[in-house]
Amino acid sequence: MTLSPAWLDELRARTVLSAVIAPTVKLLRAGREWKACCPFHNEKTPSFTVNDDKGFYHCFGCGAHGDAIRFLTDQRGMPFMDAVKELASKAGMDVPAPDPQAKERADRAASLTDVMGEVARWYAEQLQGLAGAEARDYLKRRGIDPATVQRFGIGLAPDSRSALKRALAHLGEDRLIETGMLIQPDEGGKDSYDRFRGRLMIPIRDPRGRVIAFGGRILGAGEPKYLNSPDTPLFDKGRTLHNIDRAGPASRTAKRLIVVEGYMDVIALDRAGVAEAVAPNGTAVTEAQLERMWRLDPSPILCFDGDSAGRKAAIRAALRALPFITPERTLRFVELPAGQDPDDVVNAGGKEALEAMLATPEALSDRLWRHEFEAAPLSTPEAWAGLKQRLVDHASTIGHADLARIYREEWLNHFFAQRRPAVPQRSFAQQRRGTFKNGRFVAPEKPPGEMMKQIGNRGIDARHARALLEGFALFPEELPAHCEQLAGLVIADRSTATLRDRLVEAAFSGAALDRDSVMTILGTNEAGGGDAPRTMGFSFTRRDSDPERARSDLAAAVEILAAAEEVDKALDDATERLKRDLTDEAYEEQQRLQEAQRGLRQRLASLAGTD
Repeated sequence: MTLSPAWLDELRARTVLSAVIAPTVKLLRAGREWKACCPFHNEKTPSFTVNDDKGFYHCFGCGAHGDAIRFLTDQRGMPFMDAVKELASKAGMDVPAPDPQAKERADRAASLTDVMGEVARWYAEQLQGLAGAEARDYLKRRGIDPATVQRFGIGLAPDSRSALKRALAHLGEDRLIETGMLIQPDEGGKDSYDRFRGRLMIPIRDPRGRVIAFGGRILGAGEPKYLNSPDTPLFDKGRTLHNIDRAGPASRTAKRLIVVEGYMDVIALDRAGVAEAVAPNGTAVTEAQLERMWRLDPSPILCFDGDSAGRKAAIRAALRALPFITPERTLRFVELPAGQDPDDVVNAGGKEALEAMLATPEALSDRLWRHEFEAAPLSTPEAWAGLKQRLVDHASTIGHADLARIYREEWLNHFFAQRRPAVPQRSFAQQRRGTFKNGRFVAPEKPPGEMMKQIGNRGIDARHARALLEGFALFPEELPAHCEQLAGLVIADRSTATLRDRLVEAAFSGAALDRDSVMTILGTNEAGGGDAPRTMGFSFTRRDSDPERARSDLAAAVEILAAAEEVDKALDDATERLKRDLTDEAYEEQQRLQEAQRGLRQRLASLAGTD
């Protein structure tokens, strides 16, 4: 059945969300909203809010978020249509009747699930019969006990081209072909035959627990090791997750979802007492599968095999997720020891070893940074430039604008921290005291907070702006790469801004620029004027600096100042929002931006040699 967006919007509009949630949790009025202890995770202080005007709930603790339909499917575990029907009944709305074609498809699908249920039972019987001795020995060697076999409905496809076809002929050859259990050759006149032969059979179920497909593992040598059902009216492998029927309820109890590579990995975790595990069906993780994961957990943990294939699969999933991540949903990663899969971890160390790894998953941003940083030796400027470009490209694919900026900033922070050689560190106390040098007292330098106070909506102060101009005068070859950023900076001092504009115009004109020509443009023998302060300590303002480091620091300074303007503007907006809307969400946004601002201050202070 297909429900139109307009009909669903009308259903939501007629539904009082707090009335749907109130039977589950005790709601307390808090202004225009309701508050409660979250029903999705254990807590003592209420962080779960319900807004009837906007029609959604949100937990500031665990990130649970959704409308009335989502609450019934996620918290009560109801199928989508059951949730819709319950809400429609209370709202006095009739659920649209399916069109005749849709009803026919639904009836046909129901008939096919009956066929698959019969097939699954027949496979299970073969495993327990005389022909199943080898398969039972294999399961015993893998540590899979009879209770696990029964729980997952594991069976056996005999090594025969027609055993299933003969045994289940009463189901109809056409329906066995339609479900993918028989193969009909394209050549006319040839008989159909069993798709699965000589394989351990693992049923794949839909969220309601109905068998819709199979994964077959070969018992001896041969390829392919795993053979899956083809796409059928019941089964779309790119939209299905194995074990979702059992993992869904388990994930709501465990407050997490584990994603592994294959069927046997799911069984290995189940043996260890971890029931909240799912697996894609022999394919790379798809967008549809990501959506299904996020319905169960806003931050699933991907725990793939510790080999090259497993690492590649994890990165493919990470990149596929980037366009769809939001503050409410992301991915986390656990990388198993080299050459091991979940079964190896459980056999070697039991559940304790597995839980120790799952307890410290790696964030999506960290996993992608590590992948790109380790992708190739960074022995040349070209390799470093390639790394930076890949990071920027990845950030640009993120659909959520704020997250895209934060990822880009975080990755560039890592990049410049690795790229720039370490500089001597001085304590804050030393900065405040001042020092004696050559018998004379040298006044204390401004601490990072004072140094950055003129960066923001009021524009960059003259000292920093002149330092940049001096840097581009000494290293004019860096100007083309950073000309646009330099042009976009707001410079508070009008005369310095005019010098900047002259330099930018010359760069955009395509004229060849060297030190002498830049000095001429700036109208002085020293960029920024002879009175430009030289006490800031930037490497790019000194002629005796290592050129490679100076150029790297100059690029970093431009990036920092450009980012600082964006952060300060966003912080002003967040502060205004907080004045209007005194909520935890607005406060957390302000705190996050202040932390980003402090990070930029520290980076600039480090470049200037004052941290």
